[in-house]
Amino acid sequence: MDPVIEVVAGVLTRADGRVLACRRAPGRSAAGQWEFPGGKVERDELPEAALARELHEELAIDVVVGERIDRSTTTVGGTEIDLASYRIHWLSDQQVASSDHDELRWLSPTELADVRWAEPDLPTVRLLQAERPTG
Repeated sequence: MDPVIEVVAGVLTRADGRVLACRRAPGRSAAGQWEFPGGKVERDELPEAALARELHEELAIDVVVGERIDRSTTTVGGTEIDLASYRIHWLSDQQVASSDHDELRWLSPTELADVRWAEPDLPTVRLLQAERPTG
């Protein structure tokens, strides 16, 4: 049986409908691929608490975790990634900077297809593309 890693991701959406995408920095696993911000759930931690913690650590922002958008499992390099993605509500209009990524972009629903997403994030990307008008 493949090891399973429980991961959470946050979909931060601006008023104009653009969502935050983060490119993994060189030297990290999946470097150069895009993902929604988030991280691993620690032992005995609730997924929502893990996501709020990860966003505070990675982006230095405080959030309220909203509804779960998707939960799916993807096998990457012999490891099962159990990814749950949630809508995120910002507590203020803080400037976003990342310690784990070398580029951040706000993408419209149609621009989601313009970047190379990490495989575990693809189900959430597809759901976001399907629910929004393509303009």
